[in-house]
Amino acid sequence: MYAVIESCGKQYKVAEGDVVFFEKLDAEEGKKITFDKVILVSDDGKVQVGNPYVKGVKVEGKVIVHGKSKKIIVFKMKAKKNERTKQGHRQPYTKVEITGIKTATKKAETAKKAETTEKVEKAEKTEKVEA
Repeated sequence: MYAVIESCGKQYKVAEGDVVFFEKLDAEEGKKITFDKVILVSDDGKVQVGNPYVKGVKVEGKVIVHGKSKKIIVFKMKAKKNERTKQGHRQPYTKVEITGIKTATKKAETAKKAETTEKVEKAEKTEKVEA
């Protein structure tokens, strides 16, 4: 299962367990983050494409670390003028591990499982009281 999400003005193809480098995000390290802007979801050959986003689908991730990428050199020169400028730049990023892709059907399945486990637990309690 994979999804295409939109974040920071770019589109990323993510799957559960992937580690993705995003532009700097406003989230603390170790905190969970959710991406609501899901453009496409593919689950065992079933593809859902949003218009512009798929409703009821969220991608969850965990912020691992913030950092800066490798330095790039910006060198500008104007010929015959003896004008040269050298500047460096390091782009900040946020490293995120994708923990899950939540679809509407998965939410319904987990809710049903929770209901059935509650019913089983109640039935077991009543059996113990009667015995």
